[in-house]
Amino acid sequence: MEQKTKIHAEDNRQELMITREFDLPLELLFRAYAEAKIVEQWMGTKVLKLENKKHGSYQFETTDPKGNKHVFHGVIHEFSPEKRIIRTFEMENTPFPTQLEFLEFEKLGDDTSKLTMHVIYRSVADRDQLLKLPFAQGINMAHNRLQDTANKLK
Repeated sequence: MEQKTKIHAEDNRQELMITREFDLPLELLFRAYAEAKIVEQWMGTKVLKLENKKHGSYQFETTDPKGNKHVFHGVIHEFSPEKRIIRTFEMENTPFPTQLEFLEFEKLGDDTSKLTMHVIYRSVADRDQLLKLPFAQGINMAHNRLQDTANKLK
């Protein structure tokens, strides 16, 4: 099955470009990142905090199949409805340092939109370590769930 979420990782760069086109209106794609109830559905996580504003923060918690809790959080540096979210992302109790994420939302048509994520890591080694994990499959599966979840809200 084709992966609809595309990941571009240039050699010797500490960043990733992630793109995905959705069969969703721009407003609905943005809501999937901005509304806690929708985030919980497609991410399969519990939203502990989601302050969508400049200098706001967020905190999510997920439980793996073994019952272990994993918490990730960050600070929102910019929140421009239906345009952009700039935030940090940090997963507690992992060797991965904080990353910086630029999420850009673009209208392609009345019922289609595009998400571009520019993710910057502290080092090339940190980025490459993440890419050794099933990261590409995971983000593609998450975006598939986002599409399915948002389709039910149309």
